[in-house]
Amino acid sequence: MTCWYEGPLAAFDTETTGVDVETDRIVSAALVVQDAAGTRPRVSRWLVNPGVPVPAEATAVHGLTEDHLHRNGRWPAPVMYEIAELLAEQATAGRPLVVMNAPFDLTLLDRELRRHRASSLSHWFEASPLLVLDPRVLDKHLDRYRKGRRTLTDLCAHYEVTLDEAHDAAADAKAAMDVVRAVARRFAARLERLSPAELHTLQAVWHAAQARGLQAWFARSGTEETVDPSWPLRGELPAAA
Repeated sequence: MTCWYEGPLAAFDTETTGVDVETDRIVSAALVVQDAAGTRPRVSRWLVNPGVPVPAEATAVHGLTEDHLHRNGRWPAPVMYEIAELLAEQATAGRPLVVMNAPFDLTLLDRELRRHRASSLSHWFEASPLLVLDPRVLDKHLDRYRKGRRTLTDLCAHYEVTLDEAHDAAADAKAAMDVVRAVARRFAARLERLSPAELHTLQAVWHAAQARGLQAWFARSGTEETVDPSWPLRGELPAAA
């Protein structure tokens, strides 16, 4: 019997105008679907005209200029609908969705749906639950004492996964998927008996514990930053931007 990490997976990633899920916008996104490890993936891409300025700092990360997005990007409303629809299809098919640092990308998508579609991400998964695999949460739990950063680039280097075009949504999504497969193979003795649904539930617990640990570290260092323990989606603020 094929283990889940050798079977069908999907992966989702976004590039944005910044790092605030309440105010920043999606400028590009990609969904990568792979029927089995080593098979050719199917890639869906979106380029979005966010309708707001694109800071130079964001362009320096992903290379997408405000002018390029204005000329070539689509309006957000239909794009957000298409993305949510395809993610819901993955849930209906029982295909786990890999999202690196899921609370960022999924919350940002939720806010875009609320902003442009008067909807929410959870609305799309009322019939079939979304099963998320977050390489950051998995790696941090399974190899918790390893020192160093745990960005996607760092995880790719550690697990010997190729990432040729960092900060391209499709390349990042595929790399995150490959990292999840690599993490699961390395820690197969601890993961192979768990289903993706069980892992989804466990990751929520693991992420909350990780958030509490980081919050305690901030407190000791005198930093006032707040760490949200919610996973894979942050709670709704009283008034989102």
